[in-house]
Amino acid sequence: MIEWRITDRPVPYPEATAFMEDRVAGIQAGRAPECVWLLEHPPLYTAGTSARPADLLDAGGFPVYPSGRGGQYTYHGPGQRVAYVMVDLANRGADIRRYVHDLEEWLIRALARCAVAAERRPGRVGLWVDGGGGHEDKIAAIGVRVRRWVTYHGVALNVDPDLSHYRGIVPCGIRGHGVTSMSRLGRAASMAEVDRVLMAVWPDVFG
Repeated sequence: MIEWRITDRPVPYPEATAFMEDRVAGIQAGRAPECVWLLEHPPLYTAGTSARPADLLDAGGFPVYPSGRGGQYTYHGPGQRVAYVMVDLANRGADIRRYVHDLEEWLIRALARCAVAAERRPGRVGLWVDGGGGHEDKIAAIGVRVRRWVTYHGVALNVDPDLSHYRGIVPCGIRGHGVTSMSRLGRAASMAEVDRVLMAVWPDVFG
């Protein structure tokens, strides 16, 4: 059984990480169910385990938090739907690469229902859309951590964030590409609508 949590207020990053740590321990001990937590953060940057100092261009007063997830720098803030996914891979094939692929597939299918064609790109993390003129923009980021086969952290989908906040970093360490959102692509949707699609598509990918 998956517990779905939806929080409407912006959740401070330390509060979110404390919850994930506790839930991961609970899943490992068999005293808590798997969980997907849908939320937004106040404006902030996080540094993954591969973050390069040169990719933090200008924090602009936003807090910068070290994160145990894989990847480099990313931005979180209002208008971005973060999904923290805490599941036991020991009961789901014990395959981390497959799990990351499934997270991508989950978002690809959800975005397709919102008339957004997102795709994977070899050598580039996250999901990408056609920005026109041969240019591609990133619409979703993925960064996970696995402890004794239990996952945490997860994905971040740009619904309608302030894209100017990405100027403070090189997102995920990838230069030469832009960042976009569902809103910028003309696919306006409320967070509630996005949440409904994410929950509806989940069983198609994760069973």
